[in-house]
Amino acid sequence: MTMTSISPPDVIVNIKDSVGIISLNRPERMNSFTASARSAIIASLKALDANSEVNAIILRGADATSFSSGQNLDEARAVTVSGIAPWQEHQRAMYQAIRDLEKPCVAAVDGIYVGGGMHVALCSDWRIATPNSKWGQPEVKVGVASVVGPYLIGLHVGWTQNVQLCVSGETISGQRAYEIGLVTQLAEPSELYEQAMERAKRLSSLPRSAVRLTKKRLRDVTQAGFDEACAAGIRAQTECYELGEPQAMMARFIERRSAARDKTV
Repeated sequence: MTMTSISPPDVIVNIKDSVGIISLNRPERMNSFTASARSAIIASLKALDANSEVNAIILRGADATSFSSGQNLDEARAVTVSGIAPWQEHQRAMYQAIRDLEKPCVAAVDGIYVGGGMHVALCSDWRIATPNSKWGQPEVKVGVASVVGPYLIGLHVGWTQNVQLCVSGETISGQRAYEIGLVTQLAEPSELYEQAMERAKRLSSLPRSAVRLTKKRLRDVTQAGFDEACAAGIRAQTECYELGEPQAMMARFIERRSAARDKTV
């Protein structure tokens, strides 16, 4: 059975063998998150979770270029100080929609997996990644504080690795992410989707009430910390934007990106 996209072209939603598949479909922008993309992802997650024909969910990129490069910089640059709270709350709603899933969720990661894209995968139950995929929290490089990221990363790895990722803004490989505990399972690019499907089917074969209640308990014991991190993120980004660093650094990055594209034309 196939279900058409809920909000083309931001996501493509299909159902195959009782597994709901959400494919992020903005390859020209490395699947960066805009308001419309976030809304489409939230709606897709809720629809699949409510669908009795779906027993598990996969999140993936529509192509191998990237899982997601995180927040769209054009949108982030345009945010005003007064708009920080609703903007951050919409991001939180996307992560919460994954956390709220009663069904198992597998993230299949190839290419770039940074910033908000990394948050999405860390909210999933199972992360399968290619050895050469790129993982990181580059927020500080564009003048934005890394706040929610450290909380989510800290649920999986130790302090040293957390500081390395969030303070430096540097990326690590999928192989290294697996070694430190961010990735559940490694797969070669040609086998990534197949292994994600296999894992989703295995998880979906487990007793549904037991899985649902286990996921609820895991959510309950981390919810207060997640809520606090999101609130702290609003405070931190408000201060960053009041100082003007993100706007200036994003403008320079976008100018360099445009110049690089012009050279390839």
